[in-house]
Amino acid sequence: MKIVDWLRPGIKVKRWILLGTMGILLIVFGMLEFVRHRIYSPYYIAFYIFLVFSGIFVLYVSVTKGMRSIIALINRGYLSISLDSKRLENLIYEKRLLVKGPKIVTIGGGTGLSTMLRGLKYYTSNITAVVTVADDGGGSGDLREDLGILPPGDIRNCIMALSDTEPLMEELLQYRFKDGRLKNQSFGNLFLAAMDGISNNFEEAVQKMSSVLAVTGKVIPVTLDNVILKARLKNGNVVEGESNIPEEALKQDSPIDRVFIDPGDAKALKESVDAIMEADAVILGPGSIYTSVIPNLLVKDIASALKKTKAIVIYVANIMTQPGESDNYTVADHINAIVKHAGDIVDCVAVNVGKMDKELEKKYKDEGSCMVSIGEDKIKDKGIEILKGDFIKVTNGLVRHNAEKLSSVLIETIMEKKLLYDKKKIIEYFYLSERLKEKKKNREQ
Repeated sequence: MKIVDWLRPGIKVKRWILLGTMGILLIVFGMLEFVRHRIYSPYYIAFYIFLVFSGIFVLYVSVTKGMRSIIALINRGYLSISLDSKRLENLIYEKRLLVKGPKIVTIGGGTGLSTMLRGLKYYTSNITAVVTVADDGGGSGDLREDLGILPPGDIRNCIMALSDTEPLMEELLQYRFKDGRLKNQSFGNLFLAAMDGISNNFEEAVQKMSSVLAVTGKVIPVTLDNVILKARLKNGNVVEGESNIPEEALKQDSPIDRVFIDPGDAKALKESVDAIMEADAVILGPGSIYTSVIPNLLVKDIASALKKTKAIVIYVANIMTQPGESDNYTVADHINAIVKHAGDIVDCVAVNVGKMDKELEKKYKDEGSCMVSIGEDKIKDKGIEILKGDFIKVTNGLVRHNAEKLSSVLIETIMEKKLLYDKKKIIEYFYLSERLKEKKKNREQ
């Protein structure tokens, strides 16, 4: 509410402000008069004590009644909450702790990024997710073509990952229509498209949707320019469109040489550049190397900020290779692709050393995919530290990163590299230590 709104009749807050002011005046008057006159008659002493205690009582009444009026306004006009004291106490405690977490910027797109965000938000609310807008396939591609908006799919997934909503609301936003003209379209995409229609630009629409869904941190499109992703294959042919690149690479039996965006001078949002410069850590991926991670680095302002920032830059390597995009790639090959497009920006790489069962491995092999090997010597030659962990989690027959285990390794690294030797952040270090112990204890139970 604006200040002028508090002055409107019927708000029932002004009276308590005036009463509180009166209470303060009684306290101040009683104490000043006692000090000034120095009359120690029992009657005068009793009178001044009466004034002070009356002021305290009036102030107490005004504060309690005023708080009730404000809560009533919130309930009536903005929020519908249950004043469960224990739940409210835990919520406030949780939020206060998360505010002390490290500043983390994540860069990428696809399901991998949103999966990781679900784990990171347990340790900090200082998260900025910078998301690719090069997607042109599926429901996002249809909305991009029909309405001329930036593709909402990856952004929607990140908003949902960082949101604090009821399960029913999440199920609703992730629902895909099964028939009719909206077939295969996500309700969350339509929600964001509608929000774009009542906003000045796509960035504002994302902010409004984030506000509605109580998002922890921020979700930002990497650029507001309508960029198209293109790839030059090893055979010299150029393929246009994010969704077409892997298909054409397979069809032409020619690996990707490099990718680029059109227009090449797309501008990054100032907010994302500032976040990178102020971050404790920047995390690239996980996600498709050429169609989810690198497209963000092709925005020149982002690449430039990553070279200048004092933050530790961590690349989260994929668990499986992707047909037409990273066939037979090792982790070292993934890093080489990043270096080729954005320079030597990676300080650490998180790699999976876990194994999956033979049956699932065979299924992936039949589809032209295999587990990504590390190529450890080549990585160490670049001076990049390797962070190992068993990150495999199988969901609906698909291999995904285990959000809890991955986020634990990432946070431990950030603690060691950025917080431990910084005297200003030693409190954050001990706070995160407790969070990690608590999470580990929960996993073991």
